[in-house]
Formats: sequence, C-alpha cells, structure tokens
Amino acid sequence: MQFKNKLVKFVELPKILDDCVLVFAQTPEHIPFKIKRVYFISKAHPKLPRGLHTHKKNKQIIFCISGSVKLILDNGQKKEEVTLNQPNIGVFLDKMIWHRMQDFKDDTILLVLASDKFNPADYIRNYEEFKKRASKIS
Repeated sequence: MQFKNKLVKFVELPKILDDCVLVFAQTPEHIPFKIKRVYFISKAHPKLPRGLHTHKKNKQIIFCISGSVKLILDNGQKKEEVTLNQPNIGVFLDKMIWHRMQDFKDDTILLVLASDKFNPADYIRNYEEFKKRASKIS
C-alpha cells in the first residue's frame, strides 16, 4: 500500500485468473484494520452524488466490483480524484477524509469494508463543520 502524502491511497488485492476472476482479501495482509462492517451500494442514480460526508473514527476501503465511479477525496486542504473501475483495486479512506462519489455507471456495484459498526454519531455531514475540524488537525 502506498500511503505517502496522498489522499488517494490504493489497496490492491490479489486475484486468481483461471475460468473466472477470484479476488480475495485477508487481514492484516491486505486490509490495514479489523473489518467490523461490510456493505455494498448498487443501483445508484448516475447523476446524483453519494457520500458527501466524513467519519471521525471509522476507516474504510471502497472497491468498485462492477461498473465505474468517480471518487473525490478532500482533507480540508487539498482534493484528489480517481475513477474506480477494477474490482481488485480499492481506495483506502482514512478518518477525517471527506468523500464524494459521482458519475456512477448503470451497472456499478461498490463494496465497502469498514473498521467500525454503523454509528450515526461518527458522521460529519456538514462540509463547513468538517473544514473547521480538519483545520484543527493539520
């Protein structure tokens, strides 16, 4: 995993190619946290963005299992964007990284691995509040 001063931090999972494509993940070899929640997103409206929040503690890795999506990451000082379109390449979302997902293709399926269980109190959904908290961290 390449984590040097970048917001977009790729996680590449091994894949086995024979009569199909099999991709697998193991902790701690591939996933830098204990997985406490797994969820997926499908049938997202292509013109509506998703995400638009950050987490105070939760860390995640987003994989695009099918289709493609643009992911925009923001730490309050800089923004980076990447298109996810390979099932074995994910993006690590550290805590306090604002993320926006957009430009979903019709067949897009996202798989998300999370370090914590769902907790509404862990979310910051107001961008201005996020920027205030992020400025205190840096």
